[in-house]
This record gives sequence, C-alpha cells and structure tokens, in this order.
Amino acid sequence: QLVESGGGLVQPGGSLILSCAASGPNSEYYALGWFRQAPGKEREGVSCISGYGGSPKYADSVKGRFIISKDMEENAVYMQMNNLRPEDTAVYYCAASQLTGTLDPTEYDYWGQGVQVTVSS
Repeated sequence: QLVESGGGLVQPGGSLILSCAASGPNSEYYALGWFRQAPGKEREGVSCISGYGGSPKYADSVKGRFIISKDMEENAVYMQMNNLRPEDTAVYYCAASQLTGTLDPTEYDYWGQGVQVTVSS
C-alpha cells in the first residue's frame, strides 16, 4: 500500500514536499518512484530511487529543482520540489517497482491514489 501526502497550491517559485509511506510484505525492498499526470497528457516519470535509497533518477524537466530521498527506517519516500513552475501542475503519484527503478511507469506494480499539485499565482 502506498499513501501520498503533501500536495497543494503554491505560487510559482515556491516549494512543496511530497511524502509517500509504503507498507506491505517486502515493500522496503521495492524501488519507489514519483510520476505525474496533467490533464490531457500521458503519465510521466518524475523521479525514482532504489530500494536501498540510492541511484536517484530525474526527468530532465525537474533536474536541479526536485530532490528524491528515502527514509529506510520509515519506509517512506519524499520529493522536495523547489522553484516550482506552472507546468509542474499535475496529479502526482507514488509507485513501487520490484525492478531496479526507472522512470518507465509500465515497470511499476503498485500505485498510490495521487495528490494534486497546483502551481499558480
């Protein structure tokens, strides 16, 4: 099970932190990723991290602005989003993969319910 929190409305240039708590058998070994889907667009990979909390990957559109991290003890993943832009507006989903972790949504087995992030003045 994956439960996200932390979405909301923020002005351009602002920051948000998204959180995702993972639970279930062997969930601590799964790679975790963040994906987003804007209205009328396909779901896209934003960032991901391996089960042991290493090897972070980022989409080009968020490199240098977003930071993904994992709390091994809490079995939770976080994404610090800085310098947010209107084009970052989307529903953000946390997902878990039994594979090594990429930005390809087809490689993810479990999905959270999603949280809305809106960047607007």
